[in-house]
Amino acid sequence: MPLATPDGPVRAVLFDLDGVLLDTEPLYTDATQRVVGEFGKRFEWSLKRELIGTSEENGARMVIEALELPLTIHDYLARRKPFLDELFERCPAMPGMEALVMELSARGVAIAVATSSAKPLYTVKSAPHDWFGLFGAVVCGDDPSVRALKPAPDIFLTAAAKLDIPPAACVVVEDSPAGVLAGLSAGMRVIAAPDPAVADEYFSGAHHIVRSNAALRVLLLELLA
Repeated sequence: MPLATPDGPVRAVLFDLDGVLLDTEPLYTDATQRVVGEFGKRFEWSLKRELIGTSEENGARMVIEALELPLTIHDYLARRKPFLDELFERCPAMPGMEALVMELSARGVAIAVATSSAKPLYTVKSAPHDWFGLFGAVVCGDDPSVRALKPAPDIFLTAAAKLDIPPAACVVVEDSPAGVLAGLSAGMRVIAAPDPAVADEYFSGAHHIVRSNAALRVLLLELLA
């Protein structure tokens, strides 16, 4: 069951980046497979599902341990980086998200990006999309105010502070269980917008679960009314 819904109207929307605003998850899968493939391994969905929303270092550790790779975390990330840099140069938006962000901005809604990605990686991902200039705040995992990554609430609390909006007046849009927990811990409303392959049971704490960006738009406009 979800936690009690915060009181009062919604005034701000805080978006996760990967899998919510940008369709980066297939790119991460591609780059990861290129690395593990060198060792005759396969990056299967059963493992990838556990990585969604975690930090780069923790994700690297999990892949190395699960697939028994003869690599350090540093080595793994160094091997993967050039593949990601190449793929992110043409990183696509999630369907409908550019229009939704533009609509919310035009309505005067406070909006922010709240991502575990470090700032340099965020910059590469967002560079092809000028509509990211509409966000009132961008908080990355290496922001000095973020002492712990999701599922800790720091990223969302920092984003709310940068927008000067109380946490209870914010709604979080997330696609990972860790992100949902972070939003709930921050005392915010939480909308889960998961990958189609991930069952609802992984997001049982969310206040809402949507399975399309069209449904997300309708729900956000209702909450903001």
